Amino acid sequence: MDICDILKKYKNVAVVGISRNSTKTSRYIAEYLVQNGFNVAGVNPAAPFECGEIDVYKSLADIPFEIEIVDVFRRAEDIKALIPDVIKLNPKVLWLQLGIRNDNAVQPAINAGITTIQNRCIKIENERCR
Repeated sequence: MDICDILKKYKNVAVVGISRNSTKTSRYIAEYLVQNGFNVAGVNPAAPFECGEIDVYKSLADIPFEIEIVDVFRRAEDIKALIPDVIKLNPKVLWLQLGIRNDNAVQPAINAGITTIQNRCIKIENERCR
């Protein structure tokens, strides 16, 4: 399945690393996704906090609905710690945002059958696919 097919088919997205600061890229992208028909949940250990229309949870496990795409805004070195929760959640796609790549850390997710996209911006890709 290519990226355009993924973005057309899957609409439930968890934005891991969403910021309480409305000027940060993670917030901008999450709000963009909502405005473009995606159902978005934020994930930040500091939750809950106000984030417009987006509910923010402390962990992936706390989200009360099915997540199809886990969109990650965390440093590459932090990805390994996130992978057990991703595998337990079993989304269709693990997406590491532009500038984030960690081939070794994501290998267990790939082995679990989770499509993995690295170093790509979900907004840029969604715009390209329109």
